[in-house]
Amino acid sequence: MPATNAFRRGLAVTAALPLLALAACGYGSKAEDDGTAEVAAGAKRTDGLDTVRIGYFGNLTHGTALVGVQKGFFQKELGATRVKPAVFNAGPSEIEALNSGSIDIGWIGPSPAINGYTKSDGRSLKIIGGSASGGVKLVVDPKKIKSLEDVKGKRIATPQLGNTQDVAFLNWAAEQGWKVDAQSGKGDVTVVRTDNKITPDAYASGSVDGAWVPEPTASKLVAEGAKVLLDESALWPDKKFVITNIVVRQAFLKEHPKAVEAVLRAAVETNKWIHAHPDQAKTAANKQLEADSGKALPPKVLDPAWKSIQFTDDPLAATLGTEAEHAVKAGLLEKPDLKGIYDLTILNKVLKAEGARTVDDAGLGSR
Repeated sequence: MPATNAFRRGLAVTAALPLLALAACGYGSKAEDDGTAEVAAGAKRTDGLDTVRIGYFGNLTHGTALVGVQKGFFQKELGATRVKPAVFNAGPSEIEALNSGSIDIGWIGPSPAINGYTKSDGRSLKIIGGSASGGVKLVVDPKKIKSLEDVKGKRIATPQLGNTQDVAFLNWAAEQGWKVDAQSGKGDVTVVRTDNKITPDAYASGSVDGAWVPEPTASKLVAEGAKVLLDESALWPDKKFVITNIVVRQAFLKEHPKAVEAVLRAAVETNKWIHAHPDQAKTAANKQLEADSGKALPPKVLDPAWKSIQFTDDPLAATLGTEAEHAVKAGLLEKPDLKGIYDLTILNKVLKAEGARTVDDAGLGSR
């Protein structure tokens, strides 16, 4: 079922700023090393394609994409087919790029994936793999907030109306028994929708008292004197919840399954390398952030942020359904039909070939 009209209006407004910021480069800004990864001698194109266009955010929770681009894992698996990365600031703009055909495959959070799927009546995208769990925290000004109860009456930033962290915070606030109007953000606690790039400045100026945000924004705030009051992973069974998925345009999946398989094989190899070489992987992710944004993260931000994220091939499908329920409870989404949002066929083929355990779609697999 489609999202509510109010939710659509909210996403349209919040999507506008990222789209304007990225207009000079189309939907997403090109990564600095776009197309420069080395192609092996004698390599052949995959599925006859000249390029595969991959989208991701400049967040450490998209570390699989950052490391995979930086270390050449995607280019290696795609042979002579060039990787074309594009960096986004927000989910709605990446979904729009996917829908328009400006990118083929993307790393994205669960809320934009759910919204993109439901708004298109299940025609726009498929979730084809997992990427990361965790890496989201409630950080606060310790002078103003000393306990969870003290959050009531304060101003808390989230990245965007209806985004993954916004939904999570609204759900948590409701579980405390607090009333908040989801659209305006006003109530027993005030939700201030603020782009992650400017949240540290908003915190430093005192215009917000804390934030429910992903890494590295959470650790940037801690470096400014904030305190971690709650790690969202503590609210989930086994401390695992999906924060980043891999999605693909359905037309691209149908027309170019070998290219999709190559990207998924690279993602699995990247995650394996991240687990085997955590310090080198952290450095590689930071190097790609610098290439994409012109600025690397300092160790006091990078080190704690990287440590709080779990990289995984498992999309943790059961937690996606729970996150959708949270959006419904918050009044941001009508009860969605998510049947068919996953197609894990190719991922499980790759995992079997690696001798790894296959993953489950929690009954939300392809129709």
